[in-house]
Amino acid sequence: MLNRLLDRIDRGFDYLRNPLLLAGRLIVVPDFLMEGISKISNYSDTASSMASHDLPAFLLPAVILLETVGSILFGLGLLTRLTSLAFAVFALMANFIYNAGATDPTAQMLFHANIALVGVFFAYMAFGAGDWSLDALRKRRQSA
Repeated sequence: MLNRLLDRIDRGFDYLRNPLLLAGRLIVVPDFLMEGISKISNYSDTASSMASHDLPAFLLPAVILLETVGSILFGLGLLTRLTSLAFAVFALMANFIYNAGATDPTAQMLFHANIALVGVFFAYMAFGAGDWSLDALRKRRQSA
């Protein structure tokens, strides 16, 4: 009886797979997109912050590109596995550079939240964007 109930619950979530994958992508997009736009608006301050952490200035345009264009690609579900990989690597590196070892409670909270976000990107690397994505549309057109 319990197995039957659990199977019904699983089928319900299977039915919701594509809307949930789309919603998950769209929830992540605004945060990264706004961060990228903020870095453009505050370019010199962001460059100074990076320099204070011994990061070379040439990385800033790459970060802005990832946060703006990458978030749009991720939201559309285009090149989802690659953008997920890029975001996971970026989030881990930025997290360890800016938040690791911090004693400030806010930085500690951000550290753990960013690690959780990396888990989200791992899931998208593993499963892709789902059927409601440009990746899926591209695959359907290839097989037709």
